[in-house]
Amino acid sequence: MTGRILLAGAGLFLLGFLVSPASFAPLFQPFTRNNAPAIYAQTSLLSLTLSHLAIVAVAVAASTVVGLALAILVTRRAGREFLPLARTVTAVGQTFPPVAVLALAVPVLGFGTGPTLVALFLYGLLPVFETALAGLTGQPPAIIDAARGMGLTPGQRLWQIDLPLALPLLLAGMRLTAVISLGTATIGSTVAARTLGEVIIAGLLSSNTAFVLQGGLVVGILAVLIHHGFQGLENGVRRRMGLE
Repeated sequence: MTGRILLAGAGLFLLGFLVSPASFAPLFQPFTRNNAPAIYAQTSLLSLTLSHLAIVAVAVAASTVVGLALAILVTRRAGREFLPLARTVTAVGQTFPPVAVLALAVPVLGFGTGPTLVALFLYGLLPVFETALAGLTGQPPAIIDAARGMGLTPGQRLWQIDLPLALPLLLAGMRLTAVISLGTATIGSTVAARTLGEVIIAGLLSSNTAFVLQGGLVVGILAVLIHHGFQGLENGVRRRMGLE
């Protein structure tokens, strides 16, 4: 109960701050110096937050579609030989620094949202792929035998049994990808993407700690809310399936 109250309080604080940031100026004023502004006002914090969330949502959706498709492919009889290749490709996306991806993508895609989406997409593939793979290959033997006894085709088994049972783990992978992408997306502002990194970078360039705190605080609260949102969804799916 205490956790839910704190979560609701954090959500209300974030909403109030984004709607009326000037009202919170006294809170951030101690972190400024030389009469610098306490609240970032060059761009609307609400619009930056919505843009940040939109970029993350698109990247997570793309990572989920591709990661799940790869997991389905390598768990089918015809695609099992591609498992090592799929693991290598998704692992490279996780180990290759996002900053390096941005540097390579800018000459091709130009400045803006495009390079950031590519970096987040590659960075988010591994968690989705591995959790989907675990969900699709970790079915109880009794369920597999029952599916065979019912005469289900491979396609019917995939849609009626495998994917529903793998959904909680898939959601866990999406949760991890979303939280990672939320923080990583801030670097997109270095290539002119409209993210909350703009506030943090402005604070660093002007030595205004208040701006850095504002950008970090919004991203941090969003990460906590998204984490608990996905977790609640996972628990709901598990309860509906009788897994809890």
